Amino acid sequence: MIVDAAVAEFAAHGYAGARTSAIAARAGVNQQLISYYFDGKEGLYQAISERWREREGELVHENVSLTEQMRLYALEALENPDGVRLMAWGGLEYSGPETDVDHAPRSARLQRNVDQLRALQAKGALPPEVDPACLTILMMGAAMATTTLPHVIEGLCGVSPRSPEFLEHYAEQMVVLARLVGLDD
Repeated sequence: MIVDAAVAEFAAHGYAGARTSAIAARAGVNQQLISYYFDGKEGLYQAISERWREREGELVHENVSLTEQMRLYALEALENPDGVRLMAWGGLEYSGPETDVDHAPRSARLQRNVDQLRALQAKGALPPEVDPACLTILMMGAAMATTTLPHVIEGLCGVSPRSPEFLEHYAEQMVVLARLVGLDD
């Protein structure tokens, strides 16, 4: 209940703009409970990050291909729009690793994707001129576009970027692009 309220508050206002008093009000609890159970705002944000790591483990495990991972991440905007907004806020507020409470765990998770891409490159499936780290960033940006660029999607495609039909179509287009690049593993 508190973590759900925190996700909504952080997604709406970012880490810097979120207030524990607003989170407590949303959750219908006393603000002191947040300090008691989470040791404040940073601990609460870390609990949200842990929840995302668990969700990510459900979403993409070892046996999920990179193309399917891209599709699933794009569809996450349907299941977890606030999670995508949290990631976007994290980027907007970023001022360095020392102020990023999720820096180390996120970097480790993303490094696994880079390693997968390097393995594909070593097998000759991915062109040598492609930088695996940059491709990971490009894939993330594309997967988040329905949340971060809704105005562009509505203008170019003439549809609601949040409609399930468009999200399904968009996710499939990401798979097509991934296969064209050589990620059809």
